[in-house]
Amino acid sequence: MYPETAKVDTVDVYFGTEVPDPYRWLENDTSAATAAWVEAQNKVTNDYLSKIPFRDALLKRLTDVANYEKIGTPFKKHGKYYFYKNDGLQNQSVLYVQDSLDGEPRVFLDPNKLSDDGTVALTGIYFSNNGKYTGYTIARSGSDWQEIYVMDTETGKLLDDHIEWAKFTGATWQGDGFYYSAYDAPVKGKEFSNVNENHKIYYHKMGTPQSQDKLVYQNQAYPKRFYTASVNEDETILFLYESGDGRGNALYMKDLRKPNAPFVAMATDMDYTYAPIEVIGDKIYMFTNYNAPKYRLMTADINKPALKDWTELVPESENVLSDAGVIGEKLFLTYDKDAANHAYVYGLDGKEIQEIKLPSLGSVGFSGDKDDKECFFGFTSFTIPGATYKYDMDANTYELFRAPKVDFNSDEFITEQVFYPSKDGTKIPMFLTYKKDLKKDGKNPVYLYGYGGFNISLNPGFSTSRIPFLQNGGIYAQVNLRGGGEYGEDWHIAGTKMQKQNVFDDFIAAAEYLINDKYTNKDKIAIVGGSNGGLLVGACMTQRPDLFRVAIPQVGVMDMLRYHKFTIGWNWASDYGTSEDSKEMFEYLKGYSPLHNLKPGTKYPATMVITADHDDRVVPAHSFKFAATLQECNDGTNPTIIRIESKAGHGAGKPMTKVLEEQADTYAFIMYNMGMKFE
Repeated sequence: MYPETAKVDTVDVYFGTEVPDPYRWLENDTSAATAAWVEAQNKVTNDYLSKIPFRDALLKRLTDVANYEKIGTPFKKHGKYYFYKNDGLQNQSVLYVQDSLDGEPRVFLDPNKLSDDGTVALTGIYFSNNGKYTGYTIARSGSDWQEIYVMDTETGKLLDDHIEWAKFTGATWQGDGFYYSAYDAPVKGKEFSNVNENHKIYYHKMGTPQSQDKLVYQNQAYPKRFYTASVNEDETILFLYESGDGRGNALYMKDLRKPNAPFVAMATDMDYTYAPIEVIGDKIYMFTNYNAPKYRLMTADINKPALKDWTELVPESENVLSDAGVIGEKLFLTYDKDAANHAYVYGLDGKEIQEIKLPSLGSVGFSGDKDDKECFFGFTSFTIPGATYKYDMDANTYELFRAPKVDFNSDEFITEQVFYPSKDGTKIPMFLTYKKDLKKDGKNPVYLYGYGGFNISLNPGFSTSRIPFLQNGGIYAQVNLRGGGEYGEDWHIAGTKMQKQNVFDDFIAAAEYLINDKYTNKDKIAIVGGSNGGLLVGACMTQRPDLFRVAIPQVGVMDMLRYHKFTIGWNWASDYGTSEDSKEMFEYLKGYSPLHNLKPGTKYPATMVITADHDDRVVPAHSFKFAATLQECNDGTNPTIIRIESKAGHGAGKPMTKVLEEQADTYAFIMYNMGMKFE
């Protein structure tokens, strides 16, 4: 039996329509009543999961396959090589340094020593341009709040400098100090739920307390916008980014060569992305989708930086330009073709030199500096764990530098890409990974995963957590829904605001395609997604409860009428719109909001809602209210439980122990409810 959830008679009125919110009290994340509810729900959930006969064996297998050495792509700073490494099951990866590529690595920074339980994560590393200092940002218990510390690069000694209540920021150096973005300290007890307002940019001079930091920029006219700074390596320009009001950002610059120079507007339309990737001499290389939905490269002049004076360097192409950087005085461009990466080298004059033929359909990330003669890239696919290659620019050849040893024989598996029509006929791509001997008999279990929002592309990638599921006959299906960035800004916009239903239609059509093509049947499909993908799962399970056997909405946005009232929720309005915009927008949101579309007496899929107590991105109240309503409405025998993690947030920086526990619970719940055996 589920815990009894008390009801209150709260009713909101939107444009004359009354909308009850009986579980409003669960929004108070610090009350004793909410804490008692969380404890009671977790007891039910833990009891249920403990009765799954193979749950412990699955955790052991997941732990075994995750226990391999993971080494990141090396990057070079001030003549030394740095790389992240995890021995296998360390909660957080450790940063190492070596004097040469064949030199002896030594520990530079070990985040595992920052807490007893691995819940403090290293979120960024920032070297001063003179090499003297290393700044680093940490997050506690998965929160978005960050603290900045600084150490002496040479000795590793931690210095007294310490910044608190920073958020959505790095540490960008100029001389013996750095710029960062922060909020005023929040009200005690409301650190993880109150709306964040008045983001400010400060400059911190080394050796001084935070209270003396110089306020560099704030804009009181727009308290909810984000403001961040960056400085180029030569410290000639300070860039200022303003975002939070459209799908992109505004960009300003200050010439650091001139004393007291003002900020000058480069681009002020926040519906486009404007990202400087490098400054060489007086030339600024810009990555942008301004009048180019699939992105292009442009150049600006420091002395005439306004958008009207920019010139095109690499024009928009039929594929999406998804990444760009300058390494060894050449442009390294990554394009997405049907959601898989393709890599090219261009001259600084914008002319193509060569394509780098990648090992297979997958994802690539380059590492190197504008003055480096060496270049590395990391590559991964659904069947290839992340490996690092050393690339020779002159010969256009690469050699394997490091590859992990994983207990997984990729030769036994295959990835195919299929294209299927959505409800309105739009062709949607989907990657399917499964054992080569799979039979299309309509009986295979499917783990169907999607996101579909905020211009985020789902490229191929490897995860050990899928291995036991795949080895036991499962199919991993990853869908490239509208709302993402796979085909550029037009594809993104086609899944936003009054077109958001396209995203759900695309996902539902994926399940129908897999059934019609005899991969599976409706009793063998689990749908999974996190954050905006949690909204996706919630919307699809309420619209088509008959189509899925299992639903796992993770840290999802479930209350579409009130999402903008918490932390940075207002920032998602560019994708969603809000219930305050207009009567039409309110009605559209209410039409798919997962919380508001649960109907009493409906048989819903076996559902495990997943959230965490320190999630200050998508506050846990979304999941709390959804789970309580689902338990009230569900008719039938399918379990509807909620798993609430403690000392964890939206997902970033989660320690390995918590990751493995969550994966074991998720896959055990899915496999058990689809009648799978674990061998």
